[in-house]
Amino acid sequence: MAILQILKYPNPILRKKAEALKEITEEDKCLIGDMIDTMKAVEGVGLAANQIGVSKRIFVFNSSVDEWRADVFINPIVIKRRGSEKMEEGCLSLPGISEEVRRSNYILVEGRDVNGKPVRFEATGLLARIIQHEIDHLNGILLIDRINLLRRIRALRQLKGGF
Repeated sequence: MAILQILKYPNPILRKKAEALKEITEEDKCLIGDMIDTMKAVEGVGLAANQIGVSKRIFVFNSSVDEWRADVFINPIVIKRRGSEKMEEGCLSLPGISEEVRRSNYILVEGRDVNGKPVRFEATGLLARIIQHEIDHLNGILLIDRINLLRRIRALRQLKGGF
């Protein structure tokens, strides 16, 4: 497996909605393995395919808060949401930026696993937050889009090396 380069803001692919997979190829399975290796190498908790320059609706994430356990979602769809909470988030594509973001604290997600089989996953708390963050990436939405204008301006200045 390989460690892949993570794209940084303002790379335009980060703003594009990723394409759904009609089938999962061996190439896709290799990509998923590389994404998991990359996420682990940078000590991330989630990584979307478009963050490494691939416009496919795939993301990997650490599905355990107690130990390292990587999982994958292909063509994810949030079916249910409940509750709301604010929590600080960071992003591998926005290095050095950390902001409080409001997200649902319970979600039910459907999609496919690495073998193309349907999966349904319930998540709460931090895990729900990670999944929502990665689905945002697949939809071309960044963390900075979820904060108010003044905080967004400050974050963008920080990314450009000012402030």
